[in-house]
Amino acid sequence: MKLYIVRHGETSLNALGVMQGWLDEPLNNNGRYLAQLTGKALKDIPFDCCFSSPFVRAVETVKIILDVSGNDIPIITDDRIKEINFGDIEGKKLSVLGDYGNLFFSDPFKFPGFPNGECVQEVCKRTQEFLKELLERKDNSTILIGVHGCALRAMLNYLYDDPSDYWHGHVPYNCAVSIIQANNGVEKLIADDKIYYPSSYAIDYFVND
Repeated sequence: MKLYIVRHGETSLNALGVMQGWLDEPLNNNGRYLAQLTGKALKDIPFDCCFSSPFVRAVETVKIILDVSGNDIPIITDDRIKEINFGDIEGKKLSVLGDYGNLFFSDPFKFPGFPNGECVQEVCKRTQEFLKELLERKDNSTILIGVHGCALRAMLNYLYDDPSDYWHGHVPYNCAVSIIQANNGVEKLIADDKIYYPSSYAIDYFVND
């Protein structure tokens, strides 16, 4: 089994550096362009099925990738791979929480969670439940999965060399692809935050928050 897990393309809220979480924001033109380049790079991959977060930015991303790569398959949405719920700060910059908010990026496992939202541990639980359920199939299918930045890091946390380093250096870039190869019950991360477009487009809009 091989899983291609992609973060959605850029949105207008991404470009503003705000936390969109469960806000249902579509891709902007740049986000669609990055998804198209990613789809072209994956044109030789015959996907057997596709899963996505139900949010439009994730669904639109995988739809573009499937269309451009020539894969005519349905998209199955799953609530477990939604982005983290930022609660009261959705649509705002993390800086409104001051030092308390900075902990989300500096040491997220010690971050207690967003007011009326979620904590990282909750996102790890639901996204990894989804992933492990897929891996239990133990077949030879090739699967495309559309997710979000925090949700992707949560889903793959236990596969990273250092799970305590939650962000793994940075928020995944828009349309970055991570690939899992699974054989005989053994999962291995064989590609990590791979981008299929010029590196000048790879921007971490939250690095200064």
